[in-house]
Amino acid sequence: MKNVTITMDERVAEWARIEAAKRNTSVSRLVGEMLAEKMQHDDAYAVAMREALKFEPIAFEGTYMTREEIYAERLNRFR
Repeated sequence: MKNVTITMDERVAEWARIEAAKRNTSVSRLVGEMLAEKMQHDDAYAVAMREALKFEPIAFEGTYMTREEIYAERLNRFR
């Protein structure tokens, strides 16, 4: 374990003391657990992003409709 000194606003410190008391732990442990959760969340996001970027796009085979064809098709729906 590594000890670290942090500086926080008095309101934040008061909230941390109350929250730590609710959880029956110290402010130091509470902050450490919160940072560990944040780290795990960020790591999971990075892994998911790498996995998502591995997917190859599906090649489109065919022709694209022209603008006029698209609007004509939409207008024909309502006639």
